[in-house]
Amino acid sequence: MKLALAEQMRQIDRTAIDDIGIPGSVLMENAGLQTVYSLCRYFGAVKGKKIAVFAGPGNNGGDGFVVARHLQQLGAQVRVFLLVAADRIKGDAAINFRIISNLHIPVNYLLGPDDLQGLAPDSFDLIIDALFGTGLQRQIEGHYARVIDMMNSASCPVVAVDMPSGLDSDTGVVCGVAVKADLTVTFGLAKPGHFVFPGREMVGELEVVDIGIPSQVVAEAGLTCVALDRESVGQFVAQRSANSHKGTYGHMLVLAGSMGKTGAAILCCQGALRAGAGLVSLCAARALNVIFESALYEAMTIPVTGGDDGALSIRDVDLILAAMEGKQAVVVGPGLGTADETAELVKRLYQQADISLLVDADAVNILASDKSALSRSMEAARILTPHPGEMARLTGKSSLFIQQNRLETARKFAVQHNVYLVLKGAGTIIAAPDGTLAVNASGNPGMAAGGMGDVLSGIIGGFLAQGLKPWAACCLGVYVHGLAADRLAEKAPCGYLAGEVAERVPSVINELLNEENYALCKRYHDKECDYRHP
Repeated sequence: MKLALAEQMRQIDRTAIDDIGIPGSVLMENAGLQTVYSLCRYFGAVKGKKIAVFAGPGNNGGDGFVVARHLQQLGAQVRVFLLVAADRIKGDAAINFRIISNLHIPVNYLLGPDDLQGLAPDSFDLIIDALFGTGLQRQIEGHYARVIDMMNSASCPVVAVDMPSGLDSDTGVVCGVAVKADLTVTFGLAKPGHFVFPGREMVGELEVVDIGIPSQVVAEAGLTCVALDRESVGQFVAQRSANSHKGTYGHMLVLAGSMGKTGAAILCCQGALRAGAGLVSLCAARALNVIFESALYEAMTIPVTGGDDGALSIRDVDLILAAMEGKQAVVVGPGLGTADETAELVKRLYQQADISLLVDADAVNILASDKSALSRSMEAARILTPHPGEMARLTGKSSLFIQQNRLETARKFAVQHNVYLVLKGAGTIIAAPDGTLAVNASGNPGMAAGGMGDVLSGIIGGFLAQGLKPWAACCLGVYVHGLAADRLAEKAPCGYLAGEVAERVPSVINELLNEENYALCKRYHDKECDYRHP
């Protein structure tokens, strides 16, 4: 699903109006009418229901006037609450305000605190939020904040027009206070703020509706951000040939584990195997080999001398480089530790290994402690998978800054360092070296548990080993990881284990393999299409 930033959406609207010749009033009419269709589908017939429409001064308010008119036509008892004086309403919104005035739809002016006296939000069956829409960046405070608080206090459902008021549509950040909607109806394209937390929690159900913007206008808009869903990742999964063998599906090398952290290495291997990698080898210190031999029946081990803490060491670099020969992907970092000899090894491999390398956990922290190590001569892909704390260390920014600027932080880092970045967390962000972005829509709070990231690194590495390009491996891996957890959450919202998520991966891959997308999948894997990024 393609996503549009606020400025991109404004340009799309402007192109449709100025270049194509579609009047803005037509787009506004379509937006309001589609909102009414959507809310009727979700909440049933509106005849006889008391509905409040809270409208602001701009086009979002104009959309609200159209909604009010059509709701009245359907027999609802509609009342508009306007937060600005009538003479401040301009353009297409003013046209629709005159229409509802001529139809004698009641309008109450909420221009200050005194106007809120006696207003009982619980007296309504439904509330429509048409205050601000997209593009808001300033803080909501004072009278507007009080109105939003009042709307949120209502016991009835709330429908947001385009975007819950108070949300930054580009970042999902709450600008002081925001409407908490039960349904959001957005126009033409979804926005990043619908998917990036905390915005995602304020949206409720999301419906993207067509308001008549020509597809060619959208195609020429240069959109570089997508939300990961079944459609966008399904093309990366292909049926296996009956005439294939384990070598067909790649060999992945894992460099992980240290004393007290052997589980991380095991979970990483399980993630890769469950993702379908043909072969997985774990290179680890000889002192820990018996643990891995006992726990991993399907993976092979490559024991090396290691350091005193049972972690891999620079002294084994030649053996490790030799182990990389013939592999299609390498994952380094889960449970690895950050001892000096280990750090030296990680930096050497990052800079010199001529193979796709996924860097996770302790290996990310090693690079963060010496940012000069991020420079490299090899063109082979690098994938970094930090959580917000690790990203803060990589960038020198605070975790709060990272969380409030997830998309832009990920994009800038990926472009600057020529890496694929997987910024983990609720609504994981994936960024490519060319600035392409993806926001994950799968996953749930039950994943806030140890070992989940180790499984994810294994899944992505497993897809890399099978021949997927880094962007495809990251997008598919992140989505499948979250979807596997979602299936477990259907039985219990929390308490499921990282290893259980790995076990569910084959079944969710099977979900994505259906007759509908089989032909597209096969073209991608047969390299008959030139798809690079969404």
